[in-house]
Amino acid sequence: MAKIEEIKEEFVWKDRKRPVFGLPLSFTRYRLTEEKLIVDVGFFSRKEEEVRLYRVLDISLSRPLSQRIFRVGTIHVCTADKTTPEFEIKKVKHAKQLKNMLSDMIEKQRDLKRVASREYIGSGGHEEASDLGGVDIDGDGIPD
Repeated sequence: MAKIEEIKEEFVWKDRKRPVFGLPLSFTRYRLTEEKLIVDVGFFSRKEEEVRLYRVLDISLSRPLSQRIFRVGTIHVCTADKTTPEFEIKKVKHAKQLKNMLSDMIEKQRDLKRVASREYIGSGGHEEASDLGGVDIDGDGIPD
């Protein structure tokens, strides 16, 4: 019987959601590698979502006063992923630096994967970005 080896991933960044007074008292964990962002939610029943960085279309930072007081922020992420078209990295420390780092890493992954960034023109809604209508975004010859 074949043995499955555990793959050790090095994380560039990791944090937890900080819902109360900027303290990490949550069962939502965020981890970032060179190639993907992983969101792990739950205690008894856990759900893990993984998004490849080259599939991220847009990121934005939100820091209302209540979050600025405790030095946290929320990053909204729009992707070309069918299962996770939008999600938020909620209430994390150093959110502005993380957003800038994510932006640089996304561009680096797009260059490595030879993915051309495209602007979606039309109604301006996210519907067009999540339903790419046969566009080959990852360059593998198969429409995503």
